[in-house]
Amino acid sequence: MITHLGKWTTALLDNIMRKAAAITDTGERIDYISRQFLNTPYKESSLTGSLSVPEVLTINLEGMDCMTFIEYVEAMRLSGSYAEFTENLLMVRYRNGEVAYKSRRHFFTDWIGYTPQTVQDVTTIIGGIKSVKVRKKLNLNSDGTYILPGICITEREISCLPVDATDNIVIERFKTGDYAGIYSRRDGLDVTHTGIIVKGEGEIYLRHASSRRDTYRIIDEELTNYLTRKDGLIILRPGKSVNSHTTI
Repeated sequence: MITHLGKWTTALLDNIMRKAAAITDTGERIDYISRQFLNTPYKESSLTGSLSVPEVLTINLEGMDCMTFIEYVEAMRLSGSYAEFTENLLMVRYRNGEVAYKSRRHFFTDWIGYTPQTVQDVTTIIGGIKSVKVRKKLNLNSDGTYILPGICITEREISCLPVDATDNIVIERFKTGDYAGIYSRRDGLDVTHTGIIVKGEGEIYLRHASSRRDTYRIIDEELTNYLTRKDGLIILRPGKSVNSHTTI
């Protein structure tokens, strides 16, 4: 295992997860955990592994991209200690907990496409008749090449909520702690970005690892402003939390 904890220690992380485990509401628990990482620098390609480099379980809290951010948060919300976090991260990041590049959940909807599943797709529940279903061949470019060489093509039906359908009634159905994927029309992709829904006083935010050069860190951004010129949303809702930790 490779670890880069940055300003954190295992004792500090233990304390965060111990406090989080006492929060019974799932959304509030995710809000509490993810809030600890606000202003963490954006960092792409922070994991270890490729077709030519052996995969190693990597924990890098010095910097995160949009996917590793939500992976760490989801694994922590299932854990009561740092030791349990490392075990749960295996199951969140990899299919069946197998540490291998080809077993990594490279796509957002892999969270519901493979076991174990700790989240539920609620896009259709939220959007109702305004949601649409799209058939995608994940990892297959329009020219027939692979987006990620060596990773199998996965055909999957995806539920999407078009941005122009996100009126106030629909937005009110979002819950703090929902994981949001920004739907992509591009062949081979399900989303272009991910984040966490956070509902505040009269506002709804996307908490995400922003790669924009003027931010380049984990921030809270007003959701409707962020969705300008975006295609749609996929919403995954975490399962109910329990009083104590849960190792999956």
